[in-house]
Amino acid sequence: MKGIKLIIFDLDGTLVDAYPAIIKSFNYTMSKLGYPQQKSLTIRRAVGRGDENLLKPFVRRKDLKKAVLLYRKHHKTALLQYSRLFPSVDKVLTKLREKGFKLAVASNRPTKFSLILIRHLGLKKYFAYVLCADKLKHLKPHPEILRKIRQRFSLKPGQTLYVGDMTIDAQAAGNAKVKAVIVTTGSSSKTEIIREKPFRIIRRIIDLLKVL
Repeated sequence: MKGIKLIIFDLDGTLVDAYPAIIKSFNYTMSKLGYPQQKSLTIRRAVGRGDENLLKPFVRRKDLKKAVLLYRKHHKTALLQYSRLFPSVDKVLTKLREKGFKLAVASNRPTKFSLILIRHLGLKKYFAYVLCADKLKHLKPHPEILRKIRQRFSLKPGQTLYVGDMTIDAQAAGNAKVKAVIVTTGSSSKTEIIREKPFRIIRRIIDLLKVL
């Protein structure tokens, strides 16, 4: 791909498989508050718009604040125990840096927990910048987060590529006028992703090297 200088990555479902940690923290929270636990697929399908929005459909409004606090307290430990990189992530990021690309992270996950993941899994050395939605007014699929990162590097939309795993990632890229590569390792189905018409759809993160 000619002209690309910056590659922005989503975190969960794209580089990191944190679903086991999310599921454990979610059902711990439900149990503590007396709500029914949910199946893994139900929880996976609710992921992507931050932890508050993950919990909101499953608890009464009066319990939401407590639910978020319980979830976050449990999740600090669960992330360290149950999260892992998807295969070949280190290889991909190393190759991209060697080729001279600037790398960044754009996540709807709160900054505190994104940084826990990045440090624990040894990703910090790859990224020039990490920006999360709790530092902004809008969550993805709003384009704000991608625009802010692109502008930080003084680059144009045509010089930027966004790599994610969900329909909201494809939508965010479209709204920001940047090309999207979507990997099918997250919580959106391939059929759902196809409807959003991203630039490319890949099965594994290692396939990104073929696209570039």
